[in-house]
Amino acid sequence: PYVKQIQAAYPDNVRLVLRYVLFHKGSEEAVRILETAREQGVYEPVLDAVMEAQPKWHDDPKVAAAWDAAESAGLDVEAARAGMNSPEIDGIIQQDAADVKAVGISGTPTFYVNGDTLSRLGPQELYDLVTSKVGSLK
Repeated sequence: PYVKQIQAAYPDNVRLVLRYVLFHKGSEEAVRILETAREQGVYEPVLDAVMEAQPKWHDDPKVAAAWDAAESAGLDVEAARAGMNSPEIDGIIQQDAADVKAVGISGTPTFYVNGDTLSRLGPQELYDLVTSKVGSLK
């Protein structure tokens, strides 16, 4: 919710870029759910639902709660299961893994704002860093 508040405060200056980091059991399948949601045009509601349900699935290799949440947010589960192992989704996972390794991310969430790392995780710290960057654009 804090990221959404920041985006709402600076709609013309803030863009959120997500990279997938596969640190937990089931993370890869959750990524595949999200990418099939993107293909189906329901990425944002599915992302919100899957993230909200994350405490229920993060150590479940079958991510049953993530599938349930995604379906309730509009994902066509049958189509998603049929397309979740596509070469395109494999490529996204491989590229994000390479990016994570290159940057040295070791935990989630990790935030960067215009290339600067958020040194202390917290909603106010993130807001302050974004505000300082947006202010430098003026």
